[in-house]
Amino acid sequence: MAREPKTREPSARSRNAARPPQRPSAVRLWFKRRRSWLRGVGMASIGLGALGALAIGIVALDPMARLRDATGWLASLGRGPGLSIQEIRIEGREFAPREALLASIGTVPGDAMLDFDPEAAKQRLEQIAWVEHAHVERRLPGTILVRLTERRAFAVWQRDGRFSVIDREGRVMATERLEAFGPLPLVVGTGAERVAASMIDLLRGAPEIADRVQAIVRVSERRWNLRLQNGADIMLPEGHEEAAITRLAELQARDKLLDRPLVAVDMRLPDRLVVRMQPAPPTVTPATATRSQRG
Repeated sequence: MAREPKTREPSARSRNAARPPQRPSAVRLWFKRRRSWLRGVGMASIGLGALGALAIGIVALDPMARLRDATGWLASLGRGPGLSIQEIRIEGREFAPREALLASIGTVPGDAMLDFDPEAAKQRLEQIAWVEHAHVERRLPGTILVRLTERRAFAVWQRDGRFSVIDREGRVMATERLEAFGPLPLVVGTGAERVAASMIDLLRGAPEIADRVQAIVRVSERRWNLRLQNGADIMLPEGHEEAAITRLAELQARDKLLDRPLVAVDMRLPDRLVVRMQPAPPTVTPATATRSQRG
């Protein structure tokens, strides 16, 4: 009886060669491409774990003294090369004193970056009269960046012979070098700085009046007088300044009232307008002139 020929099993290499090529899975490719990054994360995790274990061990041995030593050691790392403050950069400063800003920032080059608190520095900076808003951040390796928004000068306030630059809310911004701010409205009197903004806005809406006003004077902390360039006073009614300014503009447009030799215009009464004129110079007659020459 004839024997059937034996068939050999194909080897693993032959089977793999016979298979059609397959595309690697997306997950496998992701892990392959990020192998070095994952290795770094693993090493960092090991390092952090070691530091944590070291801290736990220190606390277990001596909860107070050893922990203080470890804290000091970690802080000293922040003073090493690349982790100390090299530059303090201030952006947006125009008038705010640089010395006051640096004192409020509260650090100097050479200090540790990790010891610096940006939020605390921001709060201190915003207490300076010049500073409306401050943004403070750490920029590695060694820069402290401060961005300022300064308050805008709004008017000059005079009280008891002293002059100050104020912002719109009446906060004093400067008491020296006032000429550096250019021409600003002048407000006078106790309490004038707190309520001047609305009055200045009204005058800006009536330029034919504003151009003739030298100062806005607060009277008894209740109402306003307008002191004109020629020395005349316009007495405005309390609480009805807008209507009075509108009426005054109409009188100026129609009658040129403010161009006359005025002493005062009293607008405090709702039903009348009282105008006081400068006295006319005495007329000189020929007989009077002759007598004065003889005398």
